[in-house]
Amino acid sequence: MSYAIEAEGLVKRFGSTVALDGVSLTVPTGKVLGVLGPNGAGKTTAVRVLATLLRADEGWARVGGYDVVTQANAVRALAGLTGQYASVDEDLSGTENLVLLGKLLGLSKRDAKARAAELLAKFELTDAAGRAVKTYSGGMRRRADLAASLVGRPQVLYLDEPTTGLDPHSRNEVWATVRGLVDEGVTVLLTTQYLEEADQLADLITVIDHGKVIANGTPHELKRRTGGQSLQVRPTVLADTPKVAEILRELTGIDPVVDAENGLLSTPVDNPLLLSSVVRRLDDAGITADELGLRLPSLDEVFLTLTGRTTPAPEGSLA
Repeated sequence: MSYAIEAEGLVKRFGSTVALDGVSLTVPTGKVLGVLGPNGAGKTTAVRVLATLLRADEGWARVGGYDVVTQANAVRALAGLTGQYASVDEDLSGTENLVLLGKLLGLSKRDAKARAAELLAKFELTDAAGRAVKTYSGGMRRRADLAASLVGRPQVLYLDEPTTGLDPHSRNEVWATVRGLVDEGVTVLLTTQYLEEADQLADLITVIDHGKVIANGTPHELKRRTGGQSLQVRPTVLADTPKVAEILRELTGIDPVVDAENGLLSTPVDNPLLLSSVVRRLDDAGITADELGLRLPSLDEVFLTLTGRTTPAPEGSLA
């Protein structure tokens, strides 16, 4: 397997604060790595090191096979970065921003204009191309940021909290854009405070806490590792709840959790074949269910189990 990003033992200190404490991670080419962690965990610091904006005190990292310290210019040539805050000039139009970046990257004026037009069309910003970015909606600004990070046709894209502060519709727009980039072969490292975002986009997840990696795996693997499955039943007739609870108790040996308000019964299981037994017992008892199935823990539950914290809040400068 080829890796677009490799890092081993990254350490970064800011005075007495250890932002990274031996972080190692890998991102396969053409995949999305979601990096999760509470406020101050070290996520943004890791991105800055991998993007050559900071130099680690210890450890090494390669991006596209190039060392981020000794071959920093090569890394910058193949990587793009969209940070937590708008990087485009709000007083310039969408076209002017992208053309300016194209020229700074060495494109001719003609090629810069052509690339700007191409990206504005790709991100559905053509109609707003001549308007100042300060007139854009939040979702449009983030799409403009993404477009700016792609002017140089990067093979690797760092997305640091790309949808912070966006409404659900705008977040969905950004998610669709990221999926399109991955379909084209771009490798993405995504930090996010939205666990749903990681679940939607990430092929792999790395959880960082206090500057250390505390878990790696696919979303499915992490869910299995930290909680197992639960069997959930919602009887059609609320009066059947006690009988359903009795059936679950007999089959599992555990008293199910009953959400009386929603009429949902839930019990942990370690054998997925138990579901068929529940179906038979309910059928024999003449009980129908509006909801019946097995569920893995959510990423929110995984995060709480791993870190002892709830969903992380927006990040500060050492995040």
